[in-house]
Amino acid sequence: MSTPEALFRSATRPPLRARLAARLAVVVALGLSRLPPRRIRAVLAVIRGRARPAEHDRALAIRQTVVAVSLTCAGKGCLPRSIAIALLCRCRGQWPTWRVGARTDPFGAHAWVEADGIAVGENASIDSFHPLLTVPPLAR
Repeated sequence: MSTPEALFRSATRPPLRARLAARLAVVVALGLSRLPPRRIRAVLAVIRGRARPAEHDRALAIRQTVVAVSLTCAGKGCLPRSIAIALLCRCRGQWPTWRVGARTDPFGAHAWVEADGIAVGENASIDSFHPLLTVPPLAR
């Protein structure tokens, strides 16, 4: 059974270059999201390198671009969305904290990114998730 969901189009359209980069990141993220969790974490840890921590405003703008170019990422595709955001942040020399977590009542799993200690583009209910996998930026 599916749940109805409304998706809204942003009033401002991202530039062509940003849309193309986001589409490429989404394609790579969809491929990575099919891997086992430990491999995803290992791949992202390698990609992270020594990038500086991401800024919340920039990560939020990247999230909005990813959501604008991918219906999967705009809907319930939290894992590919979070991976695509992390990849695009890395292309700009930054790395957010990438997380996958679960909650127990009711059970649910979710993937998200954080920048400056704040979940990027998520609602307040994210606090009910306990992180299970994390790929933070390296300490400088």
